[in-house]
Amino acid sequence: MTDDDARPPMTGGDASGRTPGQGRWPGATDSGTICAVAGRSQRDMQEWLAAYPELFPARPFDAALSSTLSMAMAFSGPWFTAEQLRMANKVCLWAFALDWLVDYVATSTEEVEAIARRCLAVAGGAEPVPGDELTRFLADIRAELAAAPAFAVLGPVWRDELQRMLDAMSRERGWRSSGVTPSLEEYLDNADNLGFSFAFASHLIHTGGPSDPDDLTGVREASWAVQRVIRLLNDLGTYERDLKWGDLNALLLGVTREEVDRHVSLLAERSRKLIGPLHESHPHIAGYLERQMDFCAGFYRLADYWGTI
Repeated sequence: MTDDDARPPMTGGDASGRTPGQGRWPGATDSGTICAVAGRSQRDMQEWLAAYPELFPARPFDAALSSTLSMAMAFSGPWFTAEQLRMANKVCLWAFALDWLVDYVATSTEEVEAIARRCLAVAGGAEPVPGDELTRFLADIRAELAAAPAFAVLGPVWRDELQRMLDAMSRERGWRSSGVTPSLEEYLDNADNLGFSFAFASHLIHTGGPSDPDDLTGVREASWAVQRVIRLLNDLGTYERDLKWGDLNALLLGVTREEVDRHVSLLAERSRKLIGPLHESHPHIAGYLERQMDFCAGFYRLADYWGTI
């Protein structure tokens, strides 16, 4: 399989193929500005990695992981400053640590459940567990979010997204431990384990998200739809690593790459329909969701976030 074969078809946006002669690449000046924002964000990430050394071992949390994460955020929201992207980066990094603990460090279902209980308690305002860097980092995140004006409205959404992510991670860990192979639909219904919508909710609080309940419902539905697309794009790009690490992957569920490609196209089309109404009411939210989806379509052609173990 070539690198180009790994890129699934998507409808519209930057996911379509481009050549230098088509004049559709971003200008060099704009690219330079975006990379400068990413560079500042990466320095923040390096500080967080250093502040929680037991939570982020050098393998698989190498320099490329923080670099590519900061690039993903900067290119997905080029109108945001490094400060505005700070929380998305911070929560995304925390979610990577959680995923590592749940999938590879925890040795039992009981341990996974204990991790979830500690995290939910801290998300509700409890003190972090002494000696537990995961909850100490989460308490730091919560304190910063709680100081934001939007937390009064979006705090419950943030806690709900955390619950959804923890439940989904536990469910996938249970599938793997018991040797259960879910259907593709069951697998997609569990896409909250990706953590995209949790990080996105954190970003909304930090940048001042919608306060109208009707708007919030539409934003969350669009976020969940994009999350499902990214779940499959991730799987198409990380198949070889997932085989080595023993992870679940859509391509290990008895479906072909062509079938997954078709699902990506259909889910992307649905996502764009849900995002469409947001372009007028919340253009930055709509643009960010769409660009996250398109960025992943390009990124997973060639690379993965994780380092080696």
